[in-house]
Amino acid sequence: MDGKRSILITGCSSGIGRCLARGLAGRGYQVFATARRSSDVESLAAEGLSSLQLDLDDSVSIREAVAEVLCRTGAELYGLVNNGSYGLYGAVEDLSRETLRRQFETNLFGTHELTSLLLPVFRRQRRGRIVQIGSVLGFAPIPFRGAYNASKHALEGLSDTLRLELWGSGIHLSIVQPGPIATGFRDSALGAMERELDLDNSIHAEVYDALRPQLQGPGDPPFTLPPEAVLKKVIKALEARRPKARYPVTVPSHAFSWCRRLCPGWLLDRLLLIAGGGGRRE
Repeated sequence: MDGKRSILITGCSSGIGRCLARGLAGRGYQVFATARRSSDVESLAAEGLSSLQLDLDDSVSIREAVAEVLCRTGAELYGLVNNGSYGLYGAVEDLSRETLRRQFETNLFGTHELTSLLLPVFRRQRRGRIVQIGSVLGFAPIPFRGAYNASKHALEGLSDTLRLELWGSGIHLSIVQPGPIATGFRDSALGAMERELDLDNSIHAEVYDALRPQLQGPGDPPFTLPPEAVLKKVIKALEARRPKARYPVTVPSHAFSWCRRLCPGWLLDRLLLIAGGGGRRE
């Protein structure tokens, strides 16, 4: 790595984002770790990280964060890691227009706006790295995750298009596809589900009743890895001379990538239903 490089990371309050901030700072990067809540910003700063507030649902917050980062770096930036997002469980037919819009505001629209604001900086430098933290559910949807599946599918499509449009510019874009990672994702997904959906009056009420203890219970799904596994792939995306378009992380990410290529549609559907518990378990 050539000297100290500056990286902006979204969604650093916990889990993958916090791990990325710590790991890249330890590797010598000048990390700007962002979070939505001021209490999380203070917690990050207490660890010695350069931290600032950035709410992906708020255009003003995004613009102010970009301005502050560029002010501190002399209008230069080596890379952007778009990690900020949240999960929402729920049947597609239970999703209101507003609920779906909120999922996309955070997981896609805010990420797109932030990236677009920084692209002129990367173009002026004739170099830059953009790393999108996607999901195995961005290409292998499972039941009762429709809003999250759709937002991550959209992120994949938008990112693939942008990567083609950046061809020859010196700006590289990669998608990291984690799969099951040991974070607080299930807790936050449960909170979002209970806040956004009318669970008791849904035709799927029994499914939701079965999901609650699964989301609240101890233990992680099979093949779960620690967030450091994502960090390793992000480092490759940031430092490889010719970074890959995609970096699967866990066994499910690798397995379903191959399944999509090799399996007929009916068999892939069966496998996705099994992975999703047929709607009966996590």
